Amino acid sequence: MVGPGETLDDMGGLLDWPALQAWLARSQAPGNGAVVAVRELTGGTQNHLFHLTREDGTTMVLRRPPRHPRPNSDETMLREARVLAALSGSDVPHPAFHAVCDDPSVIGTCFHLGEVVDGFNPGSGLEGRYDDPRWQHEFGLSMVDSIAALAVVDQSAVGLGDLGHPDGWLERQVPRWRSLLESYAEAEGYDGPDLPDVDRVGIWLDKHRPIEATIRIIHGDFHLANVMARHDRPAVAAIVDWELTTSGDPRLDLAWLLATSRGVGSFSAGAPGFPGWRELADRYADRTGLSLDDLAWWWTLACYKLGIILEGTNARAASGRAPVETGRDLHDRAVRLLTMAGQLVDGVLL
Repeated sequence: MVGPGETLDDMGGLLDWPALQAWLARSQAPGNGAVVAVRELTGGTQNHLFHLTREDGTTMVLRRPPRHPRPNSDETMLREARVLAALSGSDVPHPAFHAVCDDPSVIGTCFHLGEVVDGFNPGSGLEGRYDDPRWQHEFGLSMVDSIAALAVVDQSAVGLGDLGHPDGWLERQVPRWRSLLESYAEAEGYDGPDLPDVDRVGIWLDKHRPIEATIRIIHGDFHLANVMARHDRPAVAAIVDWELTTSGDPRLDLAWLLATSRGVGSFSAGAPGFPGWRELADRYADRTGLSLDDLAWWWTLACYKLGIILEGTNARAASGRAPVETGRDLHDRAVRLLTMAGQLVDGVLL
């Protein structure tokens, strides 16, 4: 905590304390008094999270875009805040929403505040009794239950009927992500993607697209590193990092979990009790009532989309807008994802 005459760390210019303290004083955020302590939370590769403590001891988490924001970073922050607020009172485990700032002049970007979740990020390593395969198994089922709870939320009833662009969502998927991959060529110093089977997978996805989608709220990036695990029992405490949330087919969230739990995120590698893909899929179908006849397609799309998104950080790193080590790591993950997609197309995994 700051003492007399001391100032809070502005985290290299990411936090403008005079402006932020003034905004907090007039906001609806819980607690009273100025912020007296701040520390950055680790685990994310894109946005920044800061643990704040006010004078009366109230704690909260501030989430803001990266140091070099994308063109849509402010829009992303506002959408995240809107969805988290709408999910209040639902069965979806998520950080309680506190307040949002839609004025970029305060700290240079929009940001939002939420509760401090009592739990740990299993993507950074297992803790406590999670070395027990039985806990690992129950936690895997809890992950499916959490995303299934989101899939059955009535988005119109919670005020999110206009979220995203549901019309033509299914038809847009491959062209959208193919276009994103092509856009990376504009990054200075980037030599282009070296992703196996990316063109073949895209063609296959277009050719075998399901007839129709079921449009509901989707998280968009559901995997081990984007949940918090409870300490007292094997269950999800909260789904975090709602950066890609939108309206879409929720089966993509299940597919995202399957793609990332097989070596890219890799809970299963260090947790032998984690359920296999069939058990996860059956659990999801039972909880949501959604058909998984086209599971291979959804799983392939998850690999394709996530691989292309991760390659974007590699392109940003080449132009000096992201750490080089992070870019290389995410490129390697993208390669593994596209390799998995090729195996799915060839009928190897299912």
